[in-house]
Amino acid sequence: MDFYKNEPSVLLAVDCVIFGFNGDSLDILLFKRAIEPEINKWSLPGGFVQAEESPEVAAARVLKKLTGLGNIYVEESAVFGDPKRESHRRVVSITYYALIDVHKYQHVITDDYEARWFPLNDCPPLIFDHEEMIRVAKGRLRSKAALYPILFELLPEKFTLPQIATLYEKTYDIVLDRRNFNRKLLGSGLLIKLKEKDKTGSRRGAYYFKLDKKVYKEKIMSFLRYLPSWNIDSE
Repeated sequence: MDFYKNEPSVLLAVDCVIFGFNGDSLDILLFKRAIEPEINKWSLPGGFVQAEESPEVAAARVLKKLTGLGNIYVEESAVFGDPKRESHRRVVSITYYALIDVHKYQHVITDDYEARWFPLNDCPPLIFDHEEMIRVAKGRLRSKAALYPILFELLPEKFTLPQIATLYEKTYDIVLDRRNFNRKLLGSGLLIKLKEKDKTGSRRGAYYFKLDKKVYKEKIMSFLRYLPSWNIDSE
């Protein structure tokens, strides 16, 4: 017996905000939409939740299908349910944000959907409310990154201090006092210094580091005092 036959029909979708860091900018992965409405326009990757799926499983499926990526950091961002967000049908979308190392996964991103990385602050016009989805996801990312080591998901296993500083500057849209930032970061015990150097930027080079995740968990609040004040709602 259909107990809900007189209730309105609403489609449930998932949209994925995929962040990447190329060493110089915080980027977002966009696709040319392959279906109507708004076909061939830039869009976040997404799809509809199937009857046998949870939203989390649907998001993982969409990410795997459209990018070939698996075992990446994914977290729920927000729900978008304005009745007028799509004109053709009532669609409620749950958004998720994902963090990937651009260089590590660049070779597996499929060409079938005309995928392209764009700087977060220089994206083309997007369909529906996808620009708002990105704005909200960036705010969630900032909040979480102030407390937990999730930004390191965007970095290679070994990285330099300038790379870390650039990543935080691009994420928070700030300019750090790098000398002070590096001093506090090195004094925190969060990083393990390696013997190797990155000499692509200068002859002297910069030492590589890796994250000591055990120490990070013990000092998880330390990053809060490194960063100037910022306001999620001021984006």
